[in-house]
Amino acid sequence: MLDDFLVRAALAGLGVALAAGPLGCFVVWRRMAYFGDATAHAALLGVALALALEISITLGVLAAATAMAFAVSALSGRRLAMDTALGVAAHAALAAGLVAVALIAPRGLDLEAYLFGEILAVTRADLAAIWGGGAAVLAVLAWRWAPLLTATLSPDLAHAGGIDPRAERIGLTLMIAVVVAVALKVVGALLITAMLIVPAAAARPLVRTPEAMAAAAALIGALAALAGLWASFRWDTPTGPTIVSVAAGLFLLSAIGAGIWAIVAGRIGTGRGEGLRGEG
Repeated sequence: MLDDFLVRAALAGLGVALAAGPLGCFVVWRRMAYFGDATAHAALLGVALALALEISITLGVLAAATAMAFAVSALSGRRLAMDTALGVAAHAALAAGLVAVALIAPRGLDLEAYLFGEILAVTRADLAAIWGGGAAVLAVLAWRWAPLLTATLSPDLAHAGGIDPRAERIGLTLMIAVVVAVALKVVGALLITAMLIVPAAAARPLVRTPEAMAAAAALIGALAALAGLWASFRWDTPTGPTIVSVAAGLFLLSAIGAGIWAIVAGRIGTGRGEGLRGEG
């Protein structure tokens, strides 16, 4: 079964989506979209590192993404505002990564594969890395769900309950780095953050609890991955951008549906109120 490249691509997309959706909920709740961008853009530096040392691309990207995540966390709040530090880090990492890859990479290297993904070229080893990393992220999320959620909602409440918000943030940082490393082959360095925030943002208006939002984000991400893969194969479009475009379309449908439901519910409530006032 795994000899079929479309099956491998579908499994890769599902593996990334199922891990990125729930993790992306915390990125959305903590307003860490720029943090995700800075970490993802550092992936190109990881590619250059892997090529220079002749090691696995996934290991190189994981090392670079982790280093960038901790560097940004250490620099923020000192002399630069958080958004400024993240903006500088994200664009500097992207530019430096492009230059480094151009200097180190052998001739004929397809740079677009690292920028926008190359899901149709996923190998069995890539699948093992994607599902292994995704399973690890989901396991840690399940284990630390309550403390991480408490630290996200109220650091003061977390302190009172004996939870260290800084430790929870470090754990979240490491999980983002893992997702960046395993998702590079699927959607590329420029679109990884979209797989974190778009499904989570699409799920937000549809549910009432954090747990339901995490599950809905995973399902929306999986649907976007499969539908985007089909659309890319059907119309011969770039697969990574097509997957993200489908996710953005689902977000738009979610926002429109939530708006329509709010209008309908408001009218129903108004009608009931008028009826009660008339009976009175």
